[in-house]
Amino acid sequence: HRGCLPTLETVAKLCSGSGLENTITLIACYVYLTRARALFDMKKMLAWVRCTLDTPLGTMTLAAHDTGLVWAGFDGQRHAPDTTAWRPSQDHPMLQQANEQLQQYFASERTLFDLVLDLGGGTAFQQAVWKSLLDIAPGTTSSYGTISQRIDKPSAARAVGAAIGRNPISIIVPCHRVVGAHGAMTGYAGGIDRKIALLQLESSI
Repeated sequence: HRGCLPTLETVAKLCSGSGLENTITLIACYVYLTRARALFDMKKMLAWVRCTLDTPLGTMTLAAHDTGLVWAGFDGQRHAPDTTAWRPSQDHPMLQQANEQLQQYFASERTLFDLVLDLGGGTAFQQAVWKSLLDIAPGTTSSYGTISQRIDKPSAARAVGAAIGRNPISIIVPCHRVVGAHGAMTGYAGGIDRKIALLQLESSI
């Protein structure tokens, strides 16, 4: 489990003052657990299924497993994973629900999404940022500084921006509603033009 793996800093503290043999053992265990976690994550990702959705802003890929939606992103957007290993599926319930609700969103028939999301692929900090985005109401915007305050990390606005750029579920987790100081249209993994278009769409819903 991701949360059970000690950090490298923890291992370093354990090694401090230890004999050479104990230090080597601790490092070997850390390397083993790291590789085991990577293998577990890879096997879990291979169980994901995907579909594509044509939208007015370009093609999106959606991915899910049995308990939640794990990815929704525009083709070619920054930080997008390689989706080719995920099995195509048009009849997976999670994908069908996401597909239908996104179509309603683009048709100005829906403002809120009712989907089960799995944001567990990020670090604890990233997950906190992503979850805070869900509190930004349609037709409104927030700032990186405000988000950092909400998660009790007031000096982490830049790190918040980096986490937002890694948001795995575009639109549904509305990272496009975060703007820079004085409303500046700052970076968006899907492209500034799409960000502006999404905000314009929501202002008319």
